[in-house]
Formats: sequence, structure tokens, C-alpha cells
Amino acid sequence: MAVSSSKKEALKLIEFLNRKVEEYDKPEFIPDDPICVPHRFTKKADIEIAGLFASIFAWGNRTTIINKSNELMKRMHDSPHDFVLHHTDKDLRDLLDFKHRTFNATDLLYFIDFLNRHYSRFDSLETAFSQWMDSGAEDITQALNGFYTYFFTGEDVPSRTRKHIAAPMRQSTCKRLNMYLRWMVRQDRSGVDFGIWNTISPSQLICPIDVHVARVARRFGLLDRNQVDWQAALELTAYLRKMDPADPVKYDFALFGLGVVEKY
Repeated sequence: MAVSSSKKEALKLIEFLNRKVEEYDKPEFIPDDPICVPHRFTKKADIEIAGLFASIFAWGNRTTIINKSNELMKRMHDSPHDFVLHHTDKDLRDLLDFKHRTFNATDLLYFIDFLNRHYSRFDSLETAFSQWMDSGAEDITQALNGFYTYFFTGEDVPSRTRKHIAAPMRQSTCKRLNMYLRWMVRQDRSGVDFGIWNTISPSQLICPIDVHVARVARRFGLLDRNQVDWQAALELTAYLRKMDPADPVKYDFALFGLGVVEKY
């Protein structure tokens, strides 16, 4: 039976994107990406906390993101888990001049307060996301919405800090948290992503999307939606699942590389 031209084109696209995944999903990718910050650590909770801050800081110039993330790790004595649990008042005062773009000391102190409350009860940050998901959920929508609500259950929540945690219910793309969950969840033979969480499946992840990824996705017919929002992230991921149902967000490497590195 002859293969239709449209199916041939689809297969060629999959082959092309798979090659791009192999090109970017390798250890050489790590040093110039914010994921290099959690890769400095071996303790699970340190990886989780360093990864959370590196992902939250991840907008703008990548060198600046990495430098500011590393600066914060240094201020936390390069032991972020121990710091959030056992910091002194002086330790907190030493953070008051920390700033990265619109993220300032007010935000940082609330983040540390949240992490202190969470790690005083749990060994891993995974439960901050996974406990909100129904068994067999199609994707991580519930996890992200639940995390947002849970994150802001502390006393005297600074209203300004809410802009730093995205949620599908707020129609955000949730790009940075989706990237963070990719780091923590995805099983990666190349050793870029950590795969240290196992309650959430890689098949449930949503692809991080921004204007660069959206541009590439539209160019290859992976995305029709004009707005870059949560619905666009879902639409793109639905297409990627057709190519690899078990690991759709591996294509984040290809789309990021084509959009940001190769300026496709």
C-alpha cells in the first residue's frame, strides 16, 4: 500500500525533530542553560530548591539567569535545603538586597517561608504538586493549579509575589513551572533532566512554550492558536503526544534549540 504524501511529510517532520532532540538533549547543553544550577548539587532536596529558583528566574538573558541563581545559592551557603530549614534572622537580613529583575527580597523571603513550611512536613517538593492530581489525570493542570493555591496559603502573602507563580486557572503558559517539572520528572538517558520524581509521569507533562517556541511550532504546523497562553501549551503538547505519547516534552529541546539557538 502506498504511503500518502501527507503521511510522508509527517514522518519526515518527526525524524527531523527527533534529530534535533538528539542534538540538544546531551550533557553539552547543561553549562549554558539554567538547569546547570541544580546540576551543581547531589542531594535531592538541594536539586529541587535550586531548580525551583533557577526556573522562576528563567526569563531574559540566560547568562544573567544563571549568575543570579548561583549568587542566591552562594547566599544560601550552597546548601539550600539546610538554609530553608535552619536559617537565622541574620541569614535572612543578608538577603534583603537580593534582586533579579522584578523578583526582590519580599518575594524571596516569602519563597523561603513557603519552603520552610513545606520541608518541615515533607522530604520532597514533589508532593507540593502531585498531591493535587487525580489518579489517571491526563496532564498536570491540577498539579499546577493546586501548587499555586498551596504556595499562597501562608500568612501575610505579599500580593506582588503572586505574579511569580503561574497557574493554568490564570491562563498563564506556566512556561517556567512546566520547565521545572520537566527537569524533575522526565527520565533522560542523556542526563540533562533529573527524573527524581516518580508520582507524576513524563506522559503527563506539558511542553514549556514562549514566543520563540510558539513561532517554531506554528512554522512546522504543530500549533494553530495565535495567543501564547495555557490553551496554546495544551494544543502544542497534544500534537507532540502524537509523536511520542510516553515522552512528549522531549521535543522541548528541539523547539527551544530551533527557536532560541538557531533563530528558526
